[in-house]
Amino acid sequence: MLGGMFRSGAGTRHFASRIMRLQFLVVGVLIVLVTAGTLFASYDRVYSKAEDTSLTIARTVAVLPEVVEQVSRYAQQDKLDPQALAEGELQRLADAVIEQEQAYFVVITEDRGLRLSHPNPEELGQMVSTDPVALEGIEAVSREHGTLGESVRAKVPIYAASGAVVGEVSVGVTTDSLTGALLESFAWIVLFAVLAAAVAVFAGRVTVRRLKRQTLGLEPAEIAQLVRDQQAVLYGVTEGVMGIGADKRITVRNKAARQLLGLPHRTELEDVVGRHFESAGLDPRLVKAIKECDPAPVRIGANGNSLIARVNKVVRDGVDLGLVVLLHDVTTLEALGTKLDAVQDMADALRAQRHEFANRMHAVLGLINLGKIEQAEDYLREVMEAGPKIAQVPGLEAIQDAYLAAFISAKAVRAHELGIELRVSPQSMLFGQIASAHDAQDATAVLGNLLDNAFTAALSADAEPWVEIDLLSEGNTLHIAVADSGPGITTDEDVFARDVSTGSHLGNEHGRGVGLPLIKRLAQARSGDVWIADRGTDGSGAVFAARLPAVLAEPSSSVNDHSEGVQL
Repeated sequence: MLGGMFRSGAGTRHFASRIMRLQFLVVGVLIVLVTAGTLFASYDRVYSKAEDTSLTIARTVAVLPEVVEQVSRYAQQDKLDPQALAEGELQRLADAVIEQEQAYFVVITEDRGLRLSHPNPEELGQMVSTDPVALEGIEAVSREHGTLGESVRAKVPIYAASGAVVGEVSVGVTTDSLTGALLESFAWIVLFAVLAAAVAVFAGRVTVRRLKRQTLGLEPAEIAQLVRDQQAVLYGVTEGVMGIGADKRITVRNKAARQLLGLPHRTELEDVVGRHFESAGLDPRLVKAIKECDPAPVRIGANGNSLIARVNKVVRDGVDLGLVVLLHDVTTLEALGTKLDAVQDMADALRAQRHEFANRMHAVLGLINLGKIEQAEDYLREVMEAGPKIAQVPGLEAIQDAYLAAFISAKAVRAHELGIELRVSPQSMLFGQIASAHDAQDATAVLGNLLDNAFTAALSADAEPWVEIDLLSEGNTLHIAVADSGPGITTDEDVFARDVSTGSHLGNEHGRGVGLPLIKRLAQARSGDVWIADRGTDGSGAVFAARLPAVLAEPSSSVNDHSEGVQL
């Protein structure tokens, strides 16, 4: 499913080719548009400059005194002599302007439109080939085709001293010279276009290489598939998964991680995704493990769950991709371990009792082999009446339930080995029976952990160690109280918090600092609770109490009548 994550080669080259082609297409379109716009602007600018130049020259020539005088004189003549015009002052003036390369031609006409100057002498005295609009007293600039070809020309009227229009001046610039200017502009435009294309190629290659580094050489389709695979993996597993980027911000977390850690939902503003892991409200031990990148398993408690967290660093191709935090819920396993401890205690007690009864049976067998039948009968009668001698529990006869009686007997074996007196309180009133084997497991798990902690406390005191059990029934609810001869609870910490221990004399067989939180959570799961009834700070020893609803079978009416008035 994740195989595409590690593919490269042809697929990557195709991706790079598509990027390059797309960039070339965009740059090509931009170059064409810019070139067209620049050419249009250059064309308009060149022609506008030619129009301004021709109009300026025409105005200058039209107001020269000698031009006004000569045109006024020719305007009064009925017939013009082309030879005289070719050698005349107006032709010399027009040739002088043309020689300065300011204009391609300068044509001066009188009021009838007859040419008084022209680059071609044969056209002198002839009617102009274009409309002499300036003779109407207006200035005009146009692009026209005349005897000298296509040109941009300006026509300006010539005024006599009286104010009458006596002729016009037409100055033109040919389109050939304008085309040369445009070609020069076009050459620069092409040069810049080539440079732009070269820059685009370089930028494209840099962009593709950077993109390949950022996407780890993956194709877009592979990235999309990777995202789908990620979602399938993250939300398809029951383990909690949380990703932390190289910048130490939480980048992703699945539903299991949110539920196990009690994190806000994605739709809420307080979502931890995008936040620094130190400000996400995580357990301090988990924060420390993330900060130190410690791969060792870390036991934490969060949202009422017992979790094992592992922090793994992720590096690919020498690139630090961040951290992955894996969360494993061990709440059920620890609860099962607690119940298994209770079963193991009962098995140990039965094994000890079996050994005791085997010894007694050997004694009976010996008496029978010796023929002392009466002594054997008396011995058996005594055994049946007194029961096992090992670890007898005073007051156990008040416990009618077989499960609890057997379990207390099993614990008595352990107490006997430790030198602790285990007894049942004379005030115990347990008339009901455990409803089922499952209920018996919960009850013995809670009672067993309370007894283990009481054994530890009793051994830590200088006085003769003892532990007392008080069991009461209220309908189908079982009430448990366990007192000890220890020094009491001297710590200010919450003993029901994880990793807070009430002692260590009994070793680590029940999980130091784990038992009390587990049985409290187990009792709360049944709508019950476990609490400290007396901290024993006066040296009388601590008292722990527990309430387990729906553990006992509903009592009969006779039992109810018998237990009326019992105050708990």
